[in-house]
Amino acid sequence: MLDRAWRIVATGFCFFVFGSAGVLLGLFCVPVLLLFFRDEGRRLRASRFIVHHFFRFFIGLMNFVGVLDYELHGIERLQRPGLLVLANHPTLIDVVFIISLIPQSGCVVKSALARNPFTRAPVKAAGYITNDAGLAMVDDCRTALAGQETLVIFPEGTRTPLSGEVELQRGAANVAIRCRKAVTPVVITCNPRGLAKSQKWYRVPPKRMHFVIRVHEDLQVDPFLESGAAEPVAVRRLNEHLRSFFEQESGRAAP
Repeated sequence: MLDRAWRIVATGFCFFVFGSAGVLLGLFCVPVLLLFFRDEGRRLRASRFIVHHFFRFFIGLMNFVGVLDYELHGIERLQRPGLLVLANHPTLIDVVFIISLIPQSGCVVKSALARNPFTRAPVKAAGYITNDAGLAMVDDCRTALAGQETLVIFPEGTRTPLSGEVELQRGAANVAIRCRKAVTPVVITCNPRGLAKSQKWYRVPPKRMHFVIRVHEDLQVDPFLESGAAEPVAVRRLNEHLRSFFEQESGRAAP
């Protein structure tokens, strides 16, 4: 009982730290970066460096205060440049987890994060792409990948429901097919489940959340274009393959 009460308080404290840091980043860090880095590319790299290390700190803080623990598998695969990283999305902090593992990366995020006063500054400073731009989003992703940036996308677009049923939007598959870019799949599991869709942050599970993050071998897209398949057909094939893969792998890792 006391452990659960502590984790409620600790979770609230961690999110308070996160929100406060987001506001401070907008008030102080962004103006300083604008002052010292006139070159847009250097400023973007510096911003992503700061966001990456703050996210590492935040995950470390949640681990230190007993909200969660985690194990990582195949993380060395994320250290290569120019990756297209696709991950499933069981919890609220998946984006934070993945960005904390990659020193320099772009990310496709929900447009609401670009308007939220606590996340707006990090999202804009790091040059993250919002998911409400339709074909423009695909073009932005193509530009990022052409520049050898690593790009992180959560194809579900929102958190996986508690039922575990995975439904993917086609944007990520569209990017992979149009750019002829191999996919680096990352499977995230959380047991017991917390910070899930429609689950309030203070509804903490009976014990601390245990995350397992597993980076799989690259998935090549050429087989989905075999026999001269048109791009829309290849996108559907890849999207269905990814849906089955994420549903199977996340279910396999569950207790």
